[in-house]
Amino acid sequence: MINLFEYQNKASTSSSLDDLELFLDDIWKNRERSGFYYQEQEDRVEVQQFIQVLHKTREIKSNKYVGVIHFHEQRINLLPKIFYRKEIESDEQSIEAIHTHILWWLRYCRKLKFPNYQTTLGGRKNDFFEVLIFLFAKYTRSLLASSIYQQYEEVCKELPYIKGRLNCSAYLNENISRGRWHKLNCTYDAFVFDNRFNQIIKYVTTLLFNASRNMENKKFLREILFILDDVSDRRATAEECQNIQFNPMFDDFVTVRDYCYLFLNNCISFDFKNDLRLFAFLLPMEYVFEDFIFGFIDKEIESISTKAQNQSVKLDKEGIFTIKPDLLLRSRNRLIIADTKYKIIYSEEVDPKRGISQSDIYQMVAYAIRYDVENIVLMYPDTISAGSLQSKRLIIEDAMADGKEITVWIHQVPVINRGLFQDGAVLDRPYSELFVNLKEQLSERISAIFN
Repeated sequence: MINLFEYQNKASTSSSLDDLELFLDDIWKNRERSGFYYQEQEDRVEVQQFIQVLHKTREIKSNKYVGVIHFHEQRINLLPKIFYRKEIESDEQSIEAIHTHILWWLRYCRKLKFPNYQTTLGGRKNDFFEVLIFLFAKYTRSLLASSIYQQYEEVCKELPYIKGRLNCSAYLNENISRGRWHKLNCTYDAFVFDNRFNQIIKYVTTLLFNASRNMENKKFLREILFILDDVSDRRATAEECQNIQFNPMFDDFVTVRDYCYLFLNNCISFDFKNDLRLFAFLLPMEYVFEDFIFGFIDKEIESISTKAQNQSVKLDKEGIFTIKPDLLLRSRNRLIIADTKYKIIYSEEVDPKRGISQSDIYQMVAYAIRYDVENIVLMYPDTISAGSLQSKRLIIEDAMADGKEITVWIHQVPVINRGLFQDGAVLDRPYSELFVNLKEQLSERISAIFN
């Protein structure tokens, strides 16, 4: 197993670098284009952006994506950079703690719609992919054991009696003209088990069963396939899954749909060189962090109302350039513009910039001018090792507005429970127990920033 942190460490691999590059290029070309985290400008990039392959030193280095790649017998964990500790090698407990944090963040993501299903992870699983399979398989198996999803679907079938409506054209052309007048071509609604959603569940379960290496996961998945044995085998797409709607009677299946969409939207699994089944599950962390902060404020902080991004606001009069801040919030009847930056900043006094990008400040000034606000907030995540920068204030004078001052507030927000990385930490507990203190800290910190 190889653990790579975004843009941080390097590692050698026993796999062929040329084959790995070909595989990663195929992943890049076959990635889902309809995903919430997909960016249109990525189409202009032809070379894969997941891993840097350093042929000179025969090493690999992670880029901005987080997840897992299975290549031959090699498993590559791609981990968030905010958990990187240079002098400490990540052990099994640390990897599990990191994955637990990612799952907690995903629960608040409004775009991804990660299933809000609280459970313990059972035995140690230091592969993020296996963790997700476990959550999906355990929930789906338990649900199917007590409830089978059936829905009305339009069926066209020849019957000896009229049911629904008679398809006159088909009956004349295909039945009467051929002497089969006694067979009636009918269309009717039937409450069927072999419906599109169950076909999607079966397809995703089959995909995961072929890719999983964990015996407990395979057991749950095998039981799901047994229950759905009479369902047809058909391929499915993320878009099809996203379009599935449920009546209130089947609300519990929304979680299963969201899991299926998660896998279909972010997984690539195919036969590489016709001899191996390979797999990758990848998420861009910068968009996950933005989505997490927005979702957390929306769900946990009543004093702040969230507002969707307004894509109609243009920077120039001609309307060529769009300006779109991450967060539009309203607190105490005042509009607040905030932007999330998934970057590492620090508290060392030797660097007055603290690792803050100058381009980020330029961007904030543009927001302030276009939206006519005086205060802008920049939010960065804290890290496992670097010193914490509680807050910093930058005051900028707008010479074109008679010296009007624009204040850019820079804050580091707590998103890491350091207790989970201590020796003897018990991770086999629901999220409601693991992150109760962190949730309170984050709520208080954000409330203080905006109120």
